[in-house]
Amino acid sequence: MAKGSRSQFKRERNARKDTRPSAKLSYARVSVQKACFVLDAIRGKDVQTALGIVAYNPRYASTLIEKLLKSAIANAENNNGISADNLYVAECYANKGPTMKRIRPRAQGRAYRIEKRMSHITIVLDEKK
Repeated sequence: MAKGSRSQFKRERNARKDTRPSAKLSYARVSVQKACFVLDAIRGKDVQTALGIVAYNPRYASTLIEKLLKSAIANAENNNGISADNLYVAECYANKGPTMKRIRPRAQGRAYRIEKRMSHITIVLDEKK
């Protein structure tokens, strides 16, 4: 096969693919800044501790992240056959999503813009060594 063919690129890309269990929530109606408060609290912790942190965190983003964390644990058990006891949060981050723009009427016929921000939240788990 010719060097640089499409199938060769696909083989190389699939060989480098990350096999760690993960879960992603796209278009979450919470800003990146607010989601990162919760994500920073669970980064590097084992999954039982992380579930305890998000269960008792009063922020709205913690309910979304708790569901996402449970999904990542289920992915690890069903797809990779890894026990939940050996897992920890290797990576967790929130990327910026699209922003909904809304108009708020103000005094003297003016209009203020309200930006309703969204984010894409990703949690990657890994096995303890």
